[in-house]
Amino acid sequence: MNIVILGAGTVGTSIARALCARHHNVCVVDQSKSALSEIQDRLDVHTVRGNASDPITLFQAGVASATLCLALTSSDEVNIVSASIAREMGAERSVSRIHHPSYLDTTTFNIADHFGLARLISLENLTALALAREIRVPGLLALENLAQGAVEVQEVAVQEDANATGRRLHELDFPGETLVGLITNSERTVIASADDVVSIGDRVTLIGRLGELDSVRQIFEHKPPPRQHVVIAGGGEIGFSLARVLEHRRHFHVTLIETDEERCEWLAEQLDTSTVLNADATRRSQLEEARVGTASVFVACTGHDADNIVCGVEANEMGCPRILSVVRRPDYSDVLAKVGIGQSVSPREVLAEEILAILQSGPVISRREISDGGAVVVELEVGEGAEITRAPLKELPLTRGLIATIVRSPAIWVPGGDDQLKAGDSAIVLVQSDSADEVQQLFAARQRD
Repeated sequence: MNIVILGAGTVGTSIARALCARHHNVCVVDQSKSALSEIQDRLDVHTVRGNASDPITLFQAGVASATLCLALTSSDEVNIVSASIAREMGAERSVSRIHHPSYLDTTTFNIADHFGLARLISLENLTALALAREIRVPGLLALENLAQGAVEVQEVAVQEDANATGRRLHELDFPGETLVGLITNSERTVIASADDVVSIGDRVTLIGRLGELDSVRQIFEHKPPPRQHVVIAGGGEIGFSLARVLEHRRHFHVTLIETDEERCEWLAEQLDTSTVLNADATRRSQLEEARVGTASVFVACTGHDADNIVCGVEANEMGCPRILSVVRRPDYSDVLAKVGIGQSVSPREVLAEEILAILQSGPVISRREISDGGAVVVELEVGEGAEITRAPLKELPLTRGLIATIVRSPAIWVPGGDDQLKAGDSAIVLVQSDSADEVQQLFAARQRD
């Protein structure tokens, strides 16, 4: 595929490296001659020197025949404008990185739709979601966040003496915005139907809006899991976004540590149930005051790798059983396990995974395997004239797939049988792996008869 990357900074370079490793044709645009020379020395890429928002520069970079244009400069406004121009000039899809979280808020204005972008990507938000996936309550087997974090997919094992055991799904009381998508056992993975009966040991895939699945999961568990205390060091965008995600889950209490007093006041106003402490997480005495030694999970996500390692080591020595750390420098990853930090998240790797998931042909926005590969969860864009738009959902031939969520900006909802997709919508679909290609074709654009 032909891919144009706007911006040869650390993020742009790391994404170019990941794409070159998969043998894509990559062109990198930047105004810095030295940055382009450095990336050419390291990678097999074409480069164009110029302003990313200049149509002549974009033409020289080949956006007219690009499968994907990635705007990854340090300026939100340059990214949005240049990605939009690239899309108008012929790029099949354009994606813009943004730094300011307000651009992700679609309640007042949808930036991506207005500028014709496939997606806005926040590195900080993606990193927070990656951390949140690692912070799971006992019994939760897998967790995915979709629709930029607005929708969750959870996989839970059915426990002995749970309310759901031996009962048909239609007999269970589910909130209107949640559903059971898949049932997996040792023999097979199937799309759930109302008459299916769940048994002890079955793995059930649940899907719903962020924060709504905790009450549904209890139907499949013998007793609710204990409440966990999560301490987050660093009140920047990653720490703030992580705290907000965890607040939507009932089984977590969050303590957020931040050194800047003014930032603490802002965090306290924005967060509902989290405790915000004005303290220095690199100082052991202040970690002791935050009771880090009795916490279930400690997350180090300050803006500096060295600080993250220092406070992670301190938290480990104080007895916290799980330490997660954000690490930006790849050469630090080998050191972490040696100093007691069990898991790390690299923002650049998270972004690379997201872009590789986006890098799909046809109507596919992203695709992830679940249930040990027995099924996939796919985000699909509804094309003009697509077969999927020709009838309400209950009349469609989706015996091996399930439309779990419809996104019609700014609304996101779990559909009923009478709902009907429209061109321009996107949908989150659960489908058995061997039927994924067949289901995707229903979303592809085609001319009306």
